[in-house]
Amino acid sequence: MIDQVNRLTARWATAVDGGTVFSAAGVWPLLALLADGATGAARKELAGTVGVPAEQAGSAARELLVTLGAMAGLDCAVGLWTKRTLELREAWAAGLSTDTHGVLTGDLEADQAALDAWAARRTSGAVQRMPVALRPDSSLVPACALALRTEWEAPFKGDLMPWRDQDRAGLSRTTSGLDDVAVARTPAGAVTEVRVRGTDGIDVHLLLGEDRLTPGQVLGAGVDVLGGALTAVPGGRLPFGAAGPGLRVETVRTERPEPPSLTLNTPEFTLTADHDLLADRELFGLATAADGSPGHFPGISAAPLGLAAGRQSVTATFSGEGFRAAAVTAMDMVWLSWEPEPEHESKRVYATFDRPFGFLAVHRASRLALAAGWVTDPAPFREDDLY
Repeated sequence: MIDQVNRLTARWATAVDGGTVFSAAGVWPLLALLADGATGAARKELAGTVGVPAEQAGSAARELLVTLGAMAGLDCAVGLWTKRTLELREAWAAGLSTDTHGVLTGDLEADQAALDAWAARRTSGAVQRMPVALRPDSSLVPACALALRTEWEAPFKGDLMPWRDQDRAGLSRTTSGLDDVAVARTPAGAVTEVRVRGTDGIDVHLLLGEDRLTPGQVLGAGVDVLGGALTAVPGGRLPFGAAGPGLRVETVRTERPEPPSLTLNTPEFTLTADHDLLADRELFGLATAADGSPGHFPGISAAPLGLAAGRQSVTATFSGEGFRAAAVTAMDMVWLSWEPEPEHESKRVYATFDRPFGFLAVHRASRLALAAGWVTDPAPFREDDLY
């Protein structure tokens, strides 16, 4: 599943415009669980997005969640809330532990508060609210929370850093060895990669591309290097001079023998973002699932569920001491009422007599007008006339 999640990361990156942060790892398990319970076109689209056959998607989601939960420095949790009247398919729910399952009582304020508290608790307060807002017809809400933290093996020192003609909070450090820097060359241009190692096995890869490259191309190159689809030239083999974007290799004179070293200067940053997954529903395989019609998820429940919302709230901080990130992803599925469209058509005329009018009382057989009249002052309304 790692490759599939990374590929979703690369595809999501193509939609990036401006400063943002996102977590494909927080979305992928929910999409896989939906694929497991979907049918028809929705099942095909979701399976295509997660990159595994739909019949294997549920077990793949659970396997990934176990993998994430075992990672040092990462807390992972899944939550599932349903209305009491919604009965889940036993086979679909069997893979989720019972402690993940909560109840939507119908009290919107209380239910929203409970979901918000879950998001805050599972991310140590980094994400204060569940990204979806409950509605009266909310019937099933699956959510995934991730909280990542790591300290640097070699901390940074604070420094002043020029940033596009402005002074920003910068970080600087020098470490021995060149193993953590590399340059990848793509058909679109070169990308410099610097790995910042964390103490508990979590690293942050900083990626700098040539000016003409898009965020999607730069992040995609980083994903390709991770997966082995793209080869990067390690620091020890880089040529002297301008070796890559933002990278220069030089010879310096020292008073005593010293090993090769890497000096990294980077800004300190904090990013927050909210993503509407349905705003780019094709990217996440949700085009059919969110088309407003029921019947796409018979494997989850016999109830006519429809996907009403899918959102992610995420935050990340890169400081001199370490890195923190948290993401909460949630889907809101509603109970849709639906009746088949009538097979035949019929003309219907509506008549309203709301001003003076005349009448004739006619004998049907002889067509004799027995009485005639003109109404200008109908009888007044009386409440006891209602029946």
